[in-house]
Amino acid sequence: MNEIGETLKYARELTGVSLNEVSKDLNIKTEILENIEDGRTGAFKDIHELKEYIATYAKYLGLDSDGLIDEFNEYMFEYTSKIPIKEIEKTIELKIKEEKKDERIASPYTKEKKKYNNWVYVIIYIVIFLMILAAIFWSVKQVTINRSVTDTISYRR
Repeated sequence: MNEIGETLKYARELTGVSLNEVSKDLNIKTEILENIEDGRTGAFKDIHELKEYIATYAKYLGLDSDGLIDEFNEYMFEYTSKIPIKEIEKTIELKIKEEKKDERIASPYTKEKKKYNNWVYVIIYIVIFLMILAAIFWSVKQVTINRSVTDTISYRR
């Protein structure tokens, strides 16, 4: 990647164009152009976007953009081919497992049950207990009020 950046920087300097001028003409931030010229691929989140920047920049400078993109693809192949095969296989297996979870037929017998936290059950029991206590208190209160009312009526007769 450093070679691509050096090629672009050398061509820009030969034409006598500054980074600011290129930035204005291509509507690309100067930081992006500096990262490309310095060969910092880690500064880019998307490789396809980086490819577009390189191609646009190369065309602007009158260079062979296809050749630079081929060189970039070779660099990326060498970089990504250093990933161990076992890691690639694990990633593929995880993807397959996730896809299988989504493809399963949902029925009451095969559906995974939601597992609730124990606190949910404790809170439900507390709420039910408080409701029962409130009902008992209310009924006792009603009985005592009715007795006092019936007692006063019986005294007046």
